[in-house]
Amino acid sequence: MSPLGERTRPESYTTSQTVPIRVVLENIRSGQNVGAFFRTADAFRISGIDLCGYTAHPPHRDILKSALGADEHVPWAAHPDATTAIDRLRSEGYHVASIEQTDDSISILDWQPQPNEKWALVFGNEVKGVEPATCLASDVVVEIPQFGVKQSLNVSVCAGIVLWHTAQRIGLPG
Repeated sequence: MSPLGERTRPESYTTSQTVPIRVVLENIRSGQNVGAFFRTADAFRISGIDLCGYTAHPPHRDILKSALGADEHVPWAAHPDATTAIDRLRSEGYHVASIEQTDDSISILDWQPQPNEKWALVFGNEVKGVEPATCLASDVVVEIPQFGVKQSLNVSVCAGIVLWHTAQRIGLPG
């Protein structure tokens, strides 16, 4: 047992209280990154993942390698593109934040989602990032301040930071 409470069992994930966050993956090239998203989604017990464009989806050997079984219980849906996923999520009451460095992005330090809000977090291609049209369709574009030379994080590492920040503010699962 974890010092913070009892572990969620795979068969009860979908009936347990989840954090009202959906991760939207737009054209993620690496199946191992997708698998890492499934593991992180499981860790925070988020509502699910939306796989868009050419993002790989289960069953895929690279996803299975890094997801370690999380793909079997974290809900997911496939969409032809991120706009389709965003439209559906908005109809379900989600706000949309693209995670990208743009001229109009705000620091994650200044972004304050409110308790019990529902958020869809869009993460983009490892090289090109979130598509400009997807950023325009978002309610906010958020970036993580970086101080190194590269000004770049692996997309799955970025997800861990953003999910922790968001879940802390809207409410961790009980």
